[in-house]
Amino acid sequence: MISFRGDAHKLYLKIRENKLNNKKLRDIKPLTEIQEFQNFYREIDSDTLKTIYYRMIKEKNGSGIIPIFVTSVPWFFFLFSKQLQELLFKEGSVLWILFSFIYLFTLSTSVILHFRERAWAAVHIEIIQDTLKNRKDKGNTEQFS
Repeated sequence: MISFRGDAHKLYLKIRENKLNNKKLRDIKPLTEIQEFQNFYREIDSDTLKTIYYRMIKEKNGSGIIPIFVTSVPWFFFLFSKQLQELLFKEGSVLWILFSFIYLFTLSTSVILHFRERAWAAVHIEIIQDTLKNRKDKGNTEQFS
């Protein structure tokens, strides 16, 4: 089933399909993946988990190379626009098509990867926060599994 509504809706469709087919919901790959993260983080002591949490915050909020690339490359092209136009639009030249395709593909891929990485960082942050909160609620700040 093709859906352009995003990952949340695709997950809903998988869950609904498994439920209609009387299959276990826990066996859905995106859910088992999250469970693996949860189990892994439960095995780590609280101090180390806090350090990992801080690193994940940095990863999520850090500017990184991709946003810099997305914002600086167009300015670079603008700086050399006259020379670039002369090269790309010579009589009979189709270099502009190749250039446009490569540039748009690279730009699109970079933006998609950046936001996917931010989303994964957010997932890990939430799991770590929940793990630390559960330990605090149980009164056991140095829980090992």
